[in-house]
Amino acid sequence: MNDRKQKQLEEQGWVETDVQELFGLTDAEAAYVELMIALSNAVRARRLAMGLTQQRLAELLESSQSRVAKMEAADPSVSLDLLIRALLAMGTTPRELGAVLAADAPAPAAPRPVRARVSPRGRAQRGAAQG
Repeated sequence: MNDRKQKQLEEQGWVETDVQELFGLTDAEAAYVELMIALSNAVRARRLAMGLTQQRLAELLESSQSRVAKMEAADPSVSLDLLIRALLAMGTTPRELGAVLAADAPAPAAPRPVRARVSPRGRAQRGAAQG
């Protein structure tokens, strides 16, 4: 976003914040979310690197394609256990899994930190103020 647009939005009461602040997450909750995202990204990256479809991975896990899609989207209904099981089922070694879990190791295909704009009333307006 250009400086002019950002200044204009700030004058209207918009602020840019991170997800932890927006949702009032504790450090532990934010770390859990980061871990979930790292594992989800690792599942997708490993699946694609192996040339597997979501359906094929689902078969390996005795699950469904829609569940694999939720895994890759870091859906909160997916357990960390299932994400780890998926990685192990695709041949991820304990050392590779450790690298994903390490705080200082970048997650495969990790997205940039999520930013959100908050209206003056404190409501999230995801994407509404982008320039």
